[in-house]
Amino acid sequence: MTLALALKAIIMGLVEGFTEFLPISSTGHLILAGSLLDFTDDKAKVFEIVIQAGAIMAVCWEYRARIASVMSGLTSDPKARKFMLNLIVAFLPLALLGLAFGNQIKSVLFKPVPVAMAFIIGGIIILWVERRNKLNPPVVRVETVDDMTLLDAFKVGCAQAVALIPGTSRSGATIIGAMMFGLPRKAATEFSFFLAIPTLLLATVYSLIKERDVLSMADLPMFSIGSIAAFISAFLCVRWLLRYISTHDFTVFAWYRIVFGIVVLASSHYGWVVWAE
Repeated sequence: MTLALALKAIIMGLVEGFTEFLPISSTGHLILAGSLLDFTDDKAKVFEIVIQAGAIMAVCWEYRARIASVMSGLTSDPKARKFMLNLIVAFLPLALLGLAFGNQIKSVLFKPVPVAMAFIIGGIIILWVERRNKLNPPVVRVETVDDMTLLDAFKVGCAQAVALIPGTSRSGATIIGAMMFGLPRKAATEFSFFLAIPTLLLATVYSLIKERDVLSMADLPMFSIGSIAAFISAFLCVRWLLRYISTHDFTVFAWYRIVFGIVVLASSHYGWVVWAE
């Protein structure tokens, strides 16, 4: 592995970790970063998915006590079984739609300009939801993730499935969707974290199996460096986000999405940046 490739792996890992759990789209940022770094071949696409496992390990570490409690209580604790079933139900919409339409979506939308448009549209939606919540605060039906019903989980899962469109943001779709369905901000954010565990880990395993022909043992250092960078940055981000949402809404992320999307569209239109596809 060359020094240049190692630096690309570190940069991509940091981008993944710092954006995965914020409502700003890690996939969108990785597509844009990969385009700028000329890191867009088939192996790079697998790399972008695999390093998500590094980011999700940060959530597993942050909530290790809760995860251990759920796993140990599956045979004896009804609350643990209900929580696990909710995660499975919430995971299914994205999994099924991804299997059915994933290849078509990647071939058409995994490009800088569609991602930038999704950035802007997603930002406008977040602004609308936050403004609506201020003017007409929703009735909170579900205080914690343990109070969610199967229907609540399915609704949040459907919101997560929208994130198949790159630039939408998996965490943004699940958090904003959950808030619209009656969860408070903290519970919505925590459920988004927990739902990321099966979603990202299974996506990693699926990608490794599907694209095994383009990989070799020589790629292990690059994947390891990227995953470690993603873990460290995601851990810092998760800790920060949990503090942030206790006193702030997501308006600043919405404006970031809109401004960033406009910059990408303008740079593409005027030729300031030649975005690779």
